[in-house]
Amino acid sequence: MKIICIGRNYANHAKEMNAEVPKEPMFFMKPETAILKEMNFYYPEFTRDLHHEVEVVIKICKVGKHIALEHAKNYYTHIGLGIDFTARDIQRECKEKSHPWEKAKAFDNSAVISTHFIPKEELELNNINFHLSINSERVQEGTTSDMLFDFDTLISNLSQYITLKTGDLIYSGTPEGVGPVHRGDKVEGFIGDNKMFVINIK
Repeated sequence: MKIICIGRNYANHAKEMNAEVPKEPMFFMKPETAILKEMNFYYPEFTRDLHHEVEVVIKICKVGKHIALEHAKNYYTHIGLGIDFTARDIQRECKEKSHPWEKAKAFDNSAVISTHFIPKEELELNNINFHLSINSERVQEGTTSDMLFDFDTLISNLSQYITLKTGDLIYSGTPEGVGPVHRGDKVEGFIGDNKMFVINIK
């Protein structure tokens, strides 16, 4: 199982990060060990600036390579929600040195995934409203209508470079509003009014 994360798929997030808006999908990978498998997330000792990035997640349902855009819709049936946790201080340091920054993104438990997935037929895929709350205060929200590249475009594009397999997860990008989490925080993710996950920062 692969975790494929899309970078800068919301223009306003690119702007808040002082980064260019991409002209084609950007992606990076997290290992399977990045998946958080429990409700408790333990703040890593190597960072002092851990940020949340809430994202709609596509679960791939069959193997595909060189998928044509018009067929991409056949490669997923369910939608979830996740967090791409980012050690922002480590990321900045790596960028300044022109180093790869996987250690800021791909560390253990850095990929929160929802406890359940929603059949795509129950959602308006191009207008999914989602948000993240910390201690019952909404801190980040978005809608898939603001994505630069929609689900089908992402699947088709990614499959030109890497084979997609059953169970792969595509984190489709985060909207603006990323920010820090702290020990003691209760973090909840929602698609519409549907609570998708709850985690406690320890």
